[in-house]
Amino acid sequence: MIKNYFLLFSFSICSVFAQNNSNKTNSIAEAEMKSASRLMNLQVNANTQNYDVTYHKLEFTINPAVYAITGKVTTTFKALSNMTTVIFDFNNNMAVSSVKSGATNLTFTQNANKELVITLPTTLTTDNFGTVEINYSGAPSTGEQAFTKATHNGIPIIWTLSEPFGARDWWPCKQDLNDKVNSIDVYITAPSQYVSVANGVEVGAPVISGSNKTTHFTHSYPIPAYLIAIAVTNYQVYNQTAGVGTTFPIVNYIYPENYASSVVDLDQTPVIMNLYETLFEPYPFRNEKYGHAQFGWGGGMEHTTVSFMYNFDRQLIAHELGHQWFGDKVTCGSWKDIWLNEGFATYMATLVIENFDGLAAFVSEKQSMIDYITSSPNGHVYLTDVEATNVNRIFSSRLSYNKGAMVLEMLRFKLGDALFFQGIKNYLADPNLAFKYAVTTDLQTHLEAVYGQDLTEFFNDWIYNQGYPTYSITAQNWGVGQAKFVINQTQSDPSVSYFEMPVPVRVYGALGEQADIVLNNTFNGEQIITNVLFPIVSVAFDPERHLIAAATSSVTLGNQIFDLQSAVSIYPNPSSDIIHIQMPDNLLLEKVIVYNNLGQNVMETNTLDFSVSKLLTGVYYLDVQTTQGTYHKKFIKK
Repeated sequence: MIKNYFLLFSFSICSVFAQNNSNKTNSIAEAEMKSASRLMNLQVNANTQNYDVTYHKLEFTINPAVYAITGKVTTTFKALSNMTTVIFDFNNNMAVSSVKSGATNLTFTQNANKELVITLPTTLTTDNFGTVEINYSGAPSTGEQAFTKATHNGIPIIWTLSEPFGARDWWPCKQDLNDKVNSIDVYITAPSQYVSVANGVEVGAPVISGSNKTTHFTHSYPIPAYLIAIAVTNYQVYNQTAGVGTTFPIVNYIYPENYASSVVDLDQTPVIMNLYETLFEPYPFRNEKYGHAQFGWGGGMEHTTVSFMYNFDRQLIAHELGHQWFGDKVTCGSWKDIWLNEGFATYMATLVIENFDGLAAFVSEKQSMIDYITSSPNGHVYLTDVEATNVNRIFSSRLSYNKGAMVLEMLRFKLGDALFFQGIKNYLADPNLAFKYAVTTDLQTHLEAVYGQDLTEFFNDWIYNQGYPTYSITAQNWGVGQAKFVINQTQSDPSVSYFEMPVPVRVYGALGEQADIVLNNTFNGEQIITNVLFPIVSVAFDPERHLIAAATSSVTLGNQIFDLQSAVSIYPNPSSDIIHIQMPDNLLLEKVIVYNNLGQNVMETNTLDFSVSKLLTGVYYLDVQTTQGTYHKKFIKK
């Protein structure tokens, strides 16, 4: 288990934090669902699949008091097949004034399919690059609420939230979620009393021109169109630094009216950032920045390098920051794999509780998650084809968020901390996945590589199929220094025949002793005998809540103390010829050694029945060596 890798400063434990955390997860899920809900009725534009965008220069002129934008977008793209036209997604209520290739004016049309169709000056052949400059202006469509004008404390603000297909409402782009742009430059010109925000790092000081100023941001990591975002209002800037080893900036854009309280909340960010860097890998965009910008949408949105935030609640900070690794750097390859984004971000926020609030708070949070997960008997983590068309199911707080997070906790328990975190590090560092896309099998492959064992059974049970087990375990003192456990299980859903999983129990002794035991359970009715150094007086099921299991799961301690020494017996005794050893069926004989009264080894055998006829009359001692220990017996040869 992780036990406080480091603390930059101490957080006081909030007794109600874990109890309220599931409600907060629900709120985060609802906000993220709302931002993605419009995707369900939209398809990737087939007319944009013949090219790959490599670069955008985005130049926007905005006045937060006016619902409008003027833009010049210069796009470089690579032809994937011979092209005579290039088509961008762009809402036709925006007026395009000109399109150029260098100094050459190009012909173009806008159609009802929300496409901007540009005729290229010559055929662009496969693997060659083209660049076009598009000038436009207008009031963006409000249909997808991607471009929003509002106020805070009476001050105007404009922000964008384009997930998943809203970017086309305010700039010409390729809205394919699977085409990440290699790099962007963003120039925002606004009245000089306002502060502008965008992805990436601010380049130099803003340039003043009359009553306006232009702020330049550059972002040099792959980014899909929907994660490109801007905001403009009278922000007050709060600068921080973070990073394990070398540091990098955290730039926060805060409403002035709640600056004082926000700064207190934001002081949690560097600590959380450093925890994530310690557990996983360096922040993916540390060569630029991280930060937050306040906006009016409930919840948050993990725009690359700058999360847009409604407030600065610790769990929201932790969740959106987690998305910078799981969602922004490595993006789920389909809606069926959404748990790779949301399960990880939820689990990362849970790790914050573990490391800053302590074990009790961590266990309480997991218990809350388990209670929520088991409130219904079924539900996949990995979505079916039909489920992947339902936005409410995609962003299910119970399944994609909480069960996804607890599945990661179970994988961590099964593999152990060292192997689990190494597997995740390898997954994030995989050049085929980093700043690209991943599916569930990619994660499985990396975890199997470090574990050295096949995880198909686990993924089938917990990811692809449904439900959870109810455990009924009996425990019994089983001779000196041993205990016997019998494990039975029922399943909440018939899609899983048996949940094979290490099962943790904690045993207690009369003098305050305790020991944690892991029962590697693979089938119903399995009997496991293990060493315990003290007589057991009570036993608890999964005390640290590593498993998704029904609340009625239990371990019952048997009333009788079974004396294994007496269960192993010899007869007849005395004997003149044949000795027979009797023992329980669960014991397997390895060897019998016979000693005389002087302690000399006079005979060895590996059978339960053997002759002593050749021994001299007298007293002898037997060491009965079994798979469960050695038992000492005495017999008389007559």
